[in-house]
Amino acid sequence: MAYLPSPEEIAAAATPKGAWTRAQLAEWGVPWPPPKGWKGELIERWKAAQQDGTPPPQHSPDPVGFAQETLDFG
Repeated sequence: MAYLPSPEEIAAAATPKGAWTRAQLAEWGVPWPPPKGWKGELIERWKAAQQDGTPPPQHSPDPVGFAQETLDFG
């Protein structure tokens, strides 16, 4: 299951130009290219999880020494 960020976490993860990286969106389970309305959908899912009392999955930092190669086929 992808990590479900809060609205604040979504806003904080934006780049200085106001976009999100492919890697960040992948961590949240958003496909590339991101579909229209992806941010609103994540926020609604987060709100629903808060209302039903189910805690969202916790973000775990990458293990020490973890390296990820990013490939762009675009």
